[in-house]
Amino acid sequence: MATGGPPVERLRGYLLQLPPAKRALLIAELERALLRGDDVPGGDLLLQEVRGSVREADTRAPRLGPAARLFFRPMEPFLIDDQSAHKQTARVARSALPPLWDWICRDVLPDAGNRFSEAATRALLEDGAAGCEHLIRPFQDQVAARIAAMLEEIKIDDKARRRMTGQIGTPQALDVARDLLAVLTGRDVLAAAANRLPGHIANLVEAQLEQAKAMVDACTASAGGLLPFALVLVMGRLASPWQLIRLAVRGADSDDAARIAGTPYAIAVTITLADVERMVGELKADLKGGRTLAVTALLKCIHDAVRGARSELDLAVDSPWGRQLAAVRSEVSSALRMEIESTPGRVRRLLRPRPAGKSAGVARLDSGDVAETEALIELLGACRHYAGELAVSEVTLRAYAELQQYLDTGTRSLVEGLRGCDPADQPFRQSQVDAAVRFCAKVFGPQYAALLGKAAEVAANSERKAAAKA
Repeated sequence: MATGGPPVERLRGYLLQLPPAKRALLIAELERALLRGDDVPGGDLLLQEVRGSVREADTRAPRLGPAARLFFRPMEPFLIDDQSAHKQTARVARSALPPLWDWICRDVLPDAGNRFSEAATRALLEDGAAGCEHLIRPFQDQVAARIAAMLEEIKIDDKARRRMTGQIGTPQALDVARDLLAVLTGRDVLAAAANRLPGHIANLVEAQLEQAKAMVDACTASAGGLLPFALVLVMGRLASPWQLIRLAVRGADSDDAARIAGTPYAIAVTITLADVERMVGELKADLKGGRTLAVTALLKCIHDAVRGARSELDLAVDSPWGRQLAAVRSEVSSALRMEIESTPGRVRRLLRPRPAGKSAGVARLDSGDVAETEALIELLGACRHYAGELAVSEVTLRAYAELQQYLDTGTRSLVEGLRGCDPADQPFRQSQVDAAVRFCAKVFGPQYAALLGKAAEVAANSERKAAAKA
């Protein structure tokens, strides 16, 4: 079957062209639809790609030149936008490519590297990418042979190892070099494997599970070191990446974690849990950066992965994978707790009634504060759906009940405050009511919010009529 890489790449390219506001709106609408249980074709995949495009646009690595992009093309399925100090199996941070290319052209094959860059740039201008194929493969083979020799040398020469680490200049430099070598030498096997996979796997079960396992086994038969990369290829096609665990279960013919750990397919569980940890890192970064919409979308991915791992695997609590999963849940709980607990207070601060004449100097509520608080309420609502797996049930239920009670009782005084208020106070009080309508729509639904808005409109109109008669 034809590879699904190009359609996914086209989707990613399109999303990167969208303005940030439209990407945020798309995230919000997708998340709301999925929370409602609506059937969104490809919704999970689209949500992942939108979220990834937001993060990539914010933290994009320096752009590579055309020759480097052609050279690293086989690495594309294994690149991630991750800045963590921990190296993931069969994954390379996109930010590592520019220093890796500099190392190749400066220290690995300087003369050949410069000749390739010049020739590839000319060929691109004259004939496009197709005209460069006769240049790319020979240079990739040269680089692979030289890196293999260098990696053998550092096994017996500690000074050479330190020098090579410093020359590459990236975190986990030697692991990155080994991954590059594995992908370059196995590029044909991996390309054939990618072509055998469906472009998008909505649910890895039955025939598609067998097809994926046959592909991975074929890669392993060609070169045992390609197993992690074949698994990552499969993960890249999954609507729910955590389902990679099913290959581990199938490979061991058991869901018992101890049995799986004794098979080569144990690496599938390792890759999956590392991906969950990466998402938790993104969650913490998004919370710190105030990207609440991205957080809301990310919670679903983390929740589904944790639930999937716990349901697909028979995990002992004190097993390494069991402890890793428990640590993930604890980390998510700690990251979310402050946001959850602060939400009712944020709402009270914005909506608290002001004595007559005290708000005359403030025209309206700050629109940024209102939008941020609305996003926090939406995040709190998402936490209600995912609370059990993410270990935030108690704090979420308490905060949500507090928020419901305040909005149910406090909005009445806001509406009444529009009646008989000083004209100088009216714009501020109206902005509070408008904010309350938005908040209530998130908590109680659009019908409740519409009724509140209508009541506020009646109150404001009655006051204007009274003033006109006077």
